[in-house]
Amino acid sequence: GNTPGKTAHINYFRVDSVYFVDLPGYGYAKVPKAERDRWARLMESYFREQLVTVGVLIVDARHTPTADDRTMADWFRGTGKPLIVAANKMDKLKKSEYEEKLEDIRCTLELDADMPLLLVSADNGTGRGELLNLLEAQL
Repeated sequence: GNTPGKTAHINYFRVDSVYFVDLPGYGYAKVPKAERDRWARLMESYFREQLVTVGVLIVDARHTPTADDRTMADWFRGTGKPLIVAANKMDKLKKSEYEEKLEDIRCTLELDADMPLLLVSADNGTGRGELLNLLEAQL
């Protein structure tokens, strides 16, 4: 959604025989600490108990990843499953900023050179096809 913190529960979406799981946001959400703590417990429980085939971590391409983004990347890696990082809102960047922002994200999240990191835009669809191809290859 346009408002950070809109996803407050674990939401499951079934597309054919594949489930997509939307976990609560964090980062810029203006919610009480108790709610953020509840989200953290939900996500910890999810990663401990659920079958994860591939993780997609969506970060804001305009900003250096937060401590929460780093924690989420660590949780994904802890599953032993593939991780794809999608740097959203790339349409808000100048083309001359792309490489610098990608390097900042890769370095901050400590991503291996072979870990997929894509610039995407939910607004204009950039990167959507590449993301879907990577997901399909993992499934």
